[in-house]
Parts: sequence; C-alpha cells; structure tokens
Amino acid sequence: MRFAQPVPITEIASLIGAQLIGNTNGAATGINEIHKVELGDLVFVDHPKYYQKCIQSDATYIIINEATDFPEHKALLLVDQPFEAYLSIVNHFQPVQPVTSVMGVGSSAGAGTTIMHGAVIGNNVQIGDNCTIYPNAVIMDHTVIGNNVIIQSGTVIGSDAFYYNKKTNRPVYFKKMQSCGRVVLEDFVEIGANCTIDRGVTADTVIGAGTKIDNLVHVGHDVAIGKNCLIAAQVGIAGATVLEDEVILWGQVGVNKTITIGKGAEVMGQSGVTNTLAPGGKYFGLPAEPAMNKKRESVWVKRIPELWEKVMKG
Repeated sequence: MRFAQPVPITEIASLIGAQLIGNTNGAATGINEIHKVELGDLVFVDHPKYYQKCIQSDATYIIINEATDFPEHKALLLVDQPFEAYLSIVNHFQPVQPVTSVMGVGSSAGAGTTIMHGAVIGNNVQIGDNCTIYPNAVIMDHTVIGNNVIIQSGTVIGSDAFYYNKKTNRPVYFKKMQSCGRVVLEDFVEIGANCTIDRGVTADTVIGAGTKIDNLVHVGHDVAIGKNCLIAAQVGIAGATVLEDEVILWGQVGVNKTITIGKGAEVMGQSGVTNTLAPGGKYFGLPAEPAMNKKRESVWVKRIPELWEKVMKG
C-alpha cells in the first residue's frame, strides 16, 4: 500500500505506540509484505526466523518485537505485537468505508462506460472508457479498471485476500491480515460471471491487457497474470503466482501458490500445477507434466493387463 504522501516515521511510531530506534528523521512511503517491499516502506516481523530477512530487505522501517542490529540508515519500531501494529496502520490509512450509492465516494467512470442496474462500485475506484459492468457485479474499493473492460454478472473484484497470521498461543490461531492492496485490470480484459479476484495483501493483483477469463474462476491475492492469457471455467489460481503472457489454462486447472507459468504455456483441463512450468510447453496431469509424457504413460498403463498375462505365462 502506498501512502498518499510520505508520513513522518515519528508519526507512525506515535500511532502504534512504538519505541523508535535509529533513523528518526525519515518518512515512510508505504507498508508492504517482505517480498514486495521497496525503499521507504514499512514492514513488520514477529518471528526471529525472519528478523534478518526483514532487516536486510529493501524496507527502510521495520516493525519488530525485539531489538537487533540493523543498518544505520534504517529504523526499528519496537512494539510487543508487530502484527497488531500493522493492522492499526492499515486501518488508519485505509479504513473500511461504506458504499452509500451505486458509485462510491471518489470513484469515476470514463466516457462510454455502462454500469448496469444492481452493480456496486466501491470507493476510490477508477473505471476507464467503454467498459461494461453487468448487473450484480461488485467492484470493491481502490480497484483500477482500464479501457474496454467487460465484467459479467455476479463477479466480485477486489475481495479480501485469504491470508492469516497464525499464532498457536492465542485462542484463535488464525487472525485475519487486513488487505490493503488493489486489483488492476488492464485494457480489453474480460471477466466472466461469478468470478472472484482477490486484491493484493499490500500490493496489487494484476490482470494483463487482453486477457479473457471464463465463468467461476478464482484468482488469489497478489497474482500477476500477463497479457493475452486465456483462462477457462472453474480454474483456481493461488496467491502470488505469476502467469506470463499468452498462457492458456483450460477448465478446472488448479495452480499452486508462488510459482510461475512461463510465456505461451498451455495446461490441459483438470490438471494440477504444483511447480513452475517452462515457457511454450503443453502440460497435463497431476502434477502437471509435458503432455506427451502423460500420453506415453497412458499407453503403457493400458498395456499392463497384456504384459501381466505374458509374465504369468512365463
């Protein structure tokens, strides 16, 4: 999440009741997850396993529950509960606001755009020219939609990430990590009916220009889908996965989290993608492998009764 303007780190420390150690004169430009941070960002860490990863990341300001060594140009914000401090910052700078009309506060739609009866447009949504939003589609806060985009009925764009902080020393193990990212739909994207596209936890979920998505597809948080991809019905894509340009996923394909499917790859229906796939190939099966390998395997499986009979006859 980017702040509207840099916020003095002393103000952040005061907001969360933190002891500020190190560079006290700087200003934070946003708050992000460890794999998304940039210079000027805040990040939180609450487990010693990840202390050094956060300290050595691009983040300038680290919300942490134990003092440790750090570069002199950075600062620690020392608190007992870094996760709760993160939630406080998100809720302060991006509070949940009700939508009081069809078009939320601060939202806009370009020339030639049609928003049909029953659609709900959240706050601070940007919609480009010549788009069509069908009845009962829901566009949540801070979504960015390009030109010539079609969103069919029942689809939700910008739902919260399925992302939780786990601690076994509290009554409720899983505590919701408040999503403050966005969904960005580039030009000429089409989204079918009853799809769900989660916003990023702190950054963006992106659907590239020209990509077409069928009905009943789920796209997880922080997914980056390239240009001119084709995704058929009932596909599920887990969080932080990358689909490069021109990827095709046929019906009921399941894709694991944090992997990459290379440019131009095609995955046949009902396959399960568990690892990164190379560009340009055709894949099938669970786990998904080159389709020709699976075809050969199928031929040999069909021959098992014949081979068994030969073995038994000696």
